[in-house]
Amino acid sequence: MSDLHWTTAITSVKPNEIRLRGYRIDELIGQVTFGEAVYLALKGERPSPEVGRLMNAMLVSSIDHGATPPSVLAARTAASTGATLSASLAAGVLAINRYHGGAIEGCMRLLVEAIGRLDGDTLPQALASKMLAELKVEGKRAPGFGHRIHTDDPRTRRLLALADELQVGDKGVMMARAFEEALEVDLGRRLPLNVDGALAALLVDLGFPPELGNAFFIATRVIGLAAHVHEEMATQRPMRRIHPTDHEYDGPDPREWE
Repeated sequence: MSDLHWTTAITSVKPNEIRLRGYRIDELIGQVTFGEAVYLALKGERPSPEVGRLMNAMLVSSIDHGATPPSVLAARTAASTGATLSASLAAGVLAINRYHGGAIEGCMRLLVEAIGRLDGDTLPQALASKMLAELKVEGKRAPGFGHRIHTDDPRTRRLLALADELQVGDKGVMMARAFEEALEVDLGRRLPLNVDGALAALLVDLGFPPELGNAFFIATRVIGLAAHVHEEMATQRPMRRIHPTDHEYDGPDPREWE
């Protein structure tokens, strides 16, 4: 065996056989949802039905957020220059960073630290308030809270309600809510948990490491970016000046999913 030999525990590929974490992919096709497959790939084991349902919901939650986010503007701008689909998507993904879509990892680290500092004598909100004061001294903000458009992020509300319904939420959700309450007391106004914060809380409770947090935003947002890039290529003139806010929606009227 050469000194270049290495191992991987993710996928095994042989002639006419592909196994993901030991399971044949052709047998998973039509039997598991995308959310369940994502959990299997990243965690190495099958999720429970409740966790699988929540994973699907989490992946849906950030699929798109209009034409104004930096990642969409970057992807559309690249597409407008004649870049390929892959290059345009890459431009959009590269715009997902600390202040746009990148708060999941930061919020996960905050929640993990808070959970580690919990003890029987300290209430979660009191601990959250103490940690917020520490962040303030360091000149930092709590990631995952507040939104430039939403005062009550509907995605957060639905995700946490579903986690409660499925009895999946645990200390991550508890501490996220404690930080939200502490922020309202400290600031004198509500700074709501946004979808990044909700995803962070749920990922902590599902046992994912913070290093994988932003992968959830990127994985789902790539689909939204693809829709924007294709629309840009198909309906807009090349090399146009793209205004970040001066646009209007001309898609289907509001409708319900039956």
